[in-house]
Amino acid sequence: MLEVTLLGTGGMLPLKNRWLTSCLLSCEGHSILVDCGEGTQIALKNTNCKMKPIDLICITHFHADHISGLPGFLLSMGNEGREAPVTIAGPKGIEMIVKSICVIAPNLPFELKFQELSDNTKLKSNDLEVTAFKGEHSVECLGYSFDLPRKGRFNAVKAKALNLPVSIWSVLQREGQIRYDNKLYTYDMVSDGERNGVKVTYCTDSRPIKNIVKHAKNSDLFICEGLYYSADKIGRAIKTGHMLYSEAAEIAKKSDVKRLWLTHYSPAVTDPEEGLSVAKSVFEQTECGYDGKQLDLIFVN
Repeated sequence: MLEVTLLGTGGMLPLKNRWLTSCLLSCEGHSILVDCGEGTQIALKNTNCKMKPIDLICITHFHADHISGLPGFLLSMGNEGREAPVTIAGPKGIEMIVKSICVIAPNLPFELKFQELSDNTKLKSNDLEVTAFKGEHSVECLGYSFDLPRKGRFNAVKAKALNLPVSIWSVLQREGQIRYDNKLYTYDMVSDGERNGVKVTYCTDSRPIKNIVKHAKNSDLFICEGLYYSADKIGRAIKTGHMLYSEAAEIAKKSDVKRLWLTHYSPAVTDPEEGLSVAKSVFEQTECGYDGKQLDLIFVN
């Protein structure tokens, strides 16, 4: 199961009922944080989520509403007893930027590791496979797809045909491989092939481009910015490298996703639900995100 929690859904500046952009994905006792706007640790405290299990922090770009919360967040992680290393991944320059803003958070009780990402860079965080992809913003900006793969069903007939004793079947299923009788057996040798897993794609601060459609394809959940919903804001959206509700919905439609959550609202959008019909007229399975919104994605079939 993959649990997704929107921690903050605001863009530019926080409002009294809306923290800045951040999202948490949790699976099997490990978590990934995407973006860390100002006050993210407070937004997380308002949910049932924990910060100590976060192993990876993925930053989309270096605008303050997406990264300025890192010093306080990392200090809070340390105060909660985090000791294992934490990896921070993002566009080129991620290490320099983070170290610069974190001079006010010295002597963390855990090591910070860094990984620069570019278009179609892949990394793995425990069970989750992460793919970064390039957006189109005023600065270099990345989106992320998160895939939780699923093993194929164990096929006892295949295991018996290989003369594997029943006593080692559970080990092979759990570990993915086992050496028996001086030969290495892998799980794919005794399975019916991979089944559909779970996929979440996250994209904020970008114009609608084909690369987003490509990477969001067949996502169970697509989280995408909708800075404005009024069509008369299109000029502003183009100038600043952002999207309207309708543009996010068009990507969702082209990508054949199962559902769309809008996020990263302009401070001028005080009630995101007012424009929801605009997006739903393009893609019916659109929902407005809000701080604390949560979804458990489970394997189907």
